Amino acid sequence: MVPLCLAMLLASLNTSIANAVLPTLSAAFRASFQHAQWIVVAYLLSVTVLVVVVGRVGDLIGRRRVMLIGIAVFAAASVACGFASDIGVLIGARAAQGIGAATMMSLAVAFASDVFPKEETGRAVGLLGTMSAVGTALGPTAGGLLISGLGWRAVFLVSVPVAVAALILAQRLLPTDPKRSVEGRVPFDYAGMAILAVSLGAYAASMTIHRGQFGPLSVAIIVAALAGLVVFYVVESRAEAPLVPISMLQDRLMRLGLGSSVIVSAVMMSTLVVGPFYLSKVLALSPLQIGLALSIGPVIVALIGVPAGQLADRFGTTRMTAAGLAGLALGSIALATSSSAHGLLGYAIPIIVTSAGYAVFQTANNTLIMSSAAADQRGVVGGLLNLSRNLGLITGASALGALFALVSGMTDPSRALPSSIALGMRVTFALAAALVSAVLVAQLLQRRA
Repeated sequence: MVPLCLAMLLASLNTSIANAVLPTLSAAFRASFQHAQWIVVAYLLSVTVLVVVVGRVGDLIGRRRVMLIGIAVFAAASVACGFASDIGVLIGARAAQGIGAATMMSLAVAFASDVFPKEETGRAVGLLGTMSAVGTALGPTAGGLLISGLGWRAVFLVSVPVAVAALILAQRLLPTDPKRSVEGRVPFDYAGMAILAVSLGAYAASMTIHRGQFGPLSVAIIVAALAGLVVFYVVESRAEAPLVPISMLQDRLMRLGLGSSVIVSAVMMSTLVVGPFYLSKVLALSPLQIGLALSIGPVIVALIGVPAGQLADRFGTTRMTAAGLAGLALGSIALATSSSAHGLLGYAIPIIVTSAGYAVFQTANNTLIMSSAAADQRGVVGGLLNLSRNLGLITGASALGALFALVSGMTDPSRALPSSIALGMRVTFALAAALVSAVLVAQLLQRRA
């Protein structure tokens, strides 16, 4: 578990650590904020587009081999980021870093299901979820400290020694890949890979191109992305060795688990989008207080990850999935009905409930799906789980963020009145509660079926 945890920590840390560097990089390279934003977007796009592909490649040619390559790519790309001479090189290096991160995220979950017996899978998956939450929570703080003390290059170079350690440990400790005969090898689905990559890339771009403000171009790209996914389904149904087996997509349990993960991740991302404006404009907190308040959610997820896995192992993944969704719905309802008169406590308690529900759901849902996956498909299933989470994060930041901006009454919510910000938060989390409640009902109906 040590190399797997390090891999997950690095991948999640670099999802958030670069956000703290954007103003500094914009000034250092004399780039606009929109241009500098691609330092974050390039990483996220790479992970989103490739996380399923690298999982399938691991299933076909060996997970250990692909994991080692992915960690090495991540380490080399981190060096390139740290020594980038202009912003174009840095964006390209961040995209390469995302390739390594996609590999580490996808195969870490698959290895956890491979190495541990079924009755301990929940704890292993919960520990990986904890490391992911720790990395996400540490990112902004670590980035700010490194910039202040050592400059922006240290933000990227700090990952290099950790990646090297993960590579050495992975080479020594991960189980060797089973030998595959030439006759037993199956062809790789290049057509499916290309269609899926273009479709997911188009969707991610549509959600980030206007930073949540949907125009005709965004709608056109979304339509093209959805059309691409339809084409992907048709191609996969006819492929000799599909990238994603159609039987997997036709499985109701798999579809429900992945769809639920998208919605839940979108709701959690909305807390990080809406929270800063509510805390700043409505509760009038200082930047330091806002940072501490925003860390409540990731800290709760990190603390509950392993116990949530133990509960899933003891009481069953189906029950704990429903319990997590119930907690998430209750927390969203509390946020939708919270009053500024309750102060920070009125915000913190619902966030604690919401984050705890998310940790329980995510651990139980991932364990349920990975436990039911065939041994030779765990790489692609792990990729699908991470893909659903990333799509949810992108959708939450853009779609729910756009709803918040619309209800707040201005294109720029930072200029809205406190009363408008409070209304925007109530409406956003009322919708979030409705979405989570619908997922909970679907899960309960599936349980009775």
